[in-house]
Amino acid sequence: MKTDLGKCKKLLDSGLSLVCVGNNKIPNFPWKDKQTSQYSKDIFEKDYNYSGGIIKKNGEEIPATAGVGIITGFNGLEVFDIDLKIFKTLKEQQDFWAEYISFLRDNILDFDDKFVIYKTINGGYHILYQCAVIGGNAKIAKLKGHSEAIIETRGIGGYVFVYENKVSKKSYFELQEISQLDREVLFSVSKYYDYVEEKDILIPEKLYVETNTSETTPWSDYNNKTSIFDVIGSEFDIIKQLSDKYIIRRHGATSPHSGYVYKNSGCMYLFSTGTIYPNEKLISPFTAFTYKYHNKDFSSAAKDIYKKGFGSRVIKVVPELQIDPPVDYGNIEFPLDIFPKEIQNYMIQCRDTLDNSIDYMGCSFLWMLSVIIGNSVKIQVKPGWVEPATVWMTVVGKAGIGKTPSISSIVFPLQKENNREIKKFVKSYDKFNEFMELDKKDRENTEQIKRPKKTQFIADDITLEALVDLHEENKNSVGVFKDELAGWIKDMNKYRAGSDLEFWLSTWSAKSVSLNRKTAKSAFVAHPLIPVLGGIQPGIFDSFYNDENKDNGFIDRMLLCYPDLTVEEYNDRELDFSTINWYNDYMVAFYNNIKQLVVEFDTDDEIKPMIAIMDSEAKIEWKRIFNKITAQQNDDGENEYMKSMLPKQKSYIPRFALLISCVTKFNNSESKDRLTHICKSDLIAAEKLSDYFIKMAKKIKISSTEINDIKQMLRLNVSKPKHEQFLALYQVNPNLNRSEVAEKLGVSRKTIQQWVNKCNPTVTQVTPKNVLKSVVNS
Repeated sequence: MKTDLGKCKKLLDSGLSLVCVGNNKIPNFPWKDKQTSQYSKDIFEKDYNYSGGIIKKNGEEIPATAGVGIITGFNGLEVFDIDLKIFKTLKEQQDFWAEYISFLRDNILDFDDKFVIYKTINGGYHILYQCAVIGGNAKIAKLKGHSEAIIETRGIGGYVFVYENKVSKKSYFELQEISQLDREVLFSVSKYYDYVEEKDILIPEKLYVETNTSETTPWSDYNNKTSIFDVIGSEFDIIKQLSDKYIIRRHGATSPHSGYVYKNSGCMYLFSTGTIYPNEKLISPFTAFTYKYHNKDFSSAAKDIYKKGFGSRVIKVVPELQIDPPVDYGNIEFPLDIFPKEIQNYMIQCRDTLDNSIDYMGCSFLWMLSVIIGNSVKIQVKPGWVEPATVWMTVVGKAGIGKTPSISSIVFPLQKENNREIKKFVKSYDKFNEFMELDKKDRENTEQIKRPKKTQFIADDITLEALVDLHEENKNSVGVFKDELAGWIKDMNKYRAGSDLEFWLSTWSAKSVSLNRKTAKSAFVAHPLIPVLGGIQPGIFDSFYNDENKDNGFIDRMLLCYPDLTVEEYNDRELDFSTINWYNDYMVAFYNNIKQLVVEFDTDDEIKPMIAIMDSEAKIEWKRIFNKITAQQNDDGENEYMKSMLPKQKSYIPRFALLISCVTKFNNSESKDRLTHICKSDLIAAEKLSDYFIKMAKKIKISSTEINDIKQMLRLNVSKPKHEQFLALYQVNPNLNRSEVAEKLGVSRKTIQQWVNKCNPTVTQVTPKNVLKSVVNS
């Protein structure tokens, strides 16, 4: 039934934004602008009374207005849509709603005074509220055996129909702004009802090999005979019982819940991170026993319960450690297919005509996306875990190999925009100075000119203080781009031991930073976003790639790119100017769209970011990827030196997905609301990037280790002639990196080969240049 016109005008007066819809339940008039501004009453009345007759360009008739919707996202409005039609019977619908609403009232203080609830025409419910922070449209809970979600949200970019059947104290005209804590509790309680596939139960793997496979293992026997509550009963309380699980809360917890225990499997699933047990994994009784009494040592726990009588009495032997085959470091390709087709084609043309490196260009493009997107969009991995768009890129290569040309082919559109902002500021500041030089009387009779803000957003050789000052005036982002990063790394603690390093580690995590000065005003950036890009030569980088910088986590945050490149002969092919102009226009349009349509400020003059949320398929991919990295962290065959970088990839992968999603989905023809949706393909592309950077880090680690070994042995034999220094190296490792040895000794590669031939007369040919394969990843 069509809502009364008078009621609609009253809804507009109460601060809501409305949209007219046709019989197909789709807005019949353009409504993008209504997401940020209301209808005027006159125009709304005209669209409300429209009965048909207008023909669109494609020949279709615009359907008559049949109903009215309230636009969510406007003025912080968010709606929970409870869709009960998935149940076959009225009793099932009533039972679910009674349990759900009771659960909300139990956990949210004064629930009935804070939320507006209407019953829908299909027997479902809308729960409406306003909040300072809201998200986009998202699926919250899906019951077992059902394909459709039972609980969804309608937020930024959505709308709901106006209904008449109010079932709460308050009406549409009395919407309340709730706290972020109340909103989090609403989400937490609602997610209770989301069915989690009972798989990937955390149990020990490959502890023993049974000599008789038909026998029962100790942990299987323990799980069959022991309840999870026998292990955790002293730490958790059951606060509610649902049809398929128990809701539990940790003693002393302030949150409404900590997780639940499934009735059919007896496994525990925790949301909370404040316990000794792992979160977001299905935990068997034996796993809980292991964490509680054996500090995660499954082997020790298995021996303990075996002594207690669990499991068959069989002889067990320890299996051999399985080590994965070595990675082929000679064939690491940048995953170019993660970018839009047009960008791929541009990079390929730059490679074919200018001999640019795809690897260097791809990394530069990621940095540029990070600078453009900045604080305007962030990705929510889960409530309480939000990642910014920050990336730190280090391109490694010898002098003359083409780092700078490759980078410049990508970032030049952004550099031009940055230069334009600098020139605009200089002109504005000159006018401001002229105004300030006037005497008081003349200033009173002249139009006031305010001090201009610096709108520069790319910095190179700049002090930390100046960088923070610049970021104070450019809230979205300030990109650091340096041709050579060596000085940045070397001088990080030049003036104040520790403080610069702490500053940069904080900015990577988007934690607020401040500088307290004695001689000038203090500076503060609430949400720092400072992407870094620069080049470095491998010989210099080796000295930084050490235990100290691994221990403080600095190097692990750097994404490293070190492709195998050679100096190319002259290339006659030329890049067409139309291609260069197209790329410039493409990136400038993307930059302007983000700046003008996405960047928004709140009342405190801070950027109010859009929050991108993974859809259900993306969450499945994320869980798989997360668990894959976790397995690498726990793998005895993985090099310990490399394990420290893996946790950072768990932050980088959502960031990659955000960058890829934004550039793929947002162009001149698509809505900014697409930016709040992270899909499966975004996560798969992000995984490809992460795999690339992990392989690159391993390659560089191996190369740096070998080079440092070469340096150390040369220092031990520095007093000897060069050919004897080489002989000492060759006797230790016949497969040594001959190019590096030639460079360190200051001789030609040909000379090295002659010395090899003398050591081994049967060697008549130069060995292949893939020496990295022969180095053991110790």
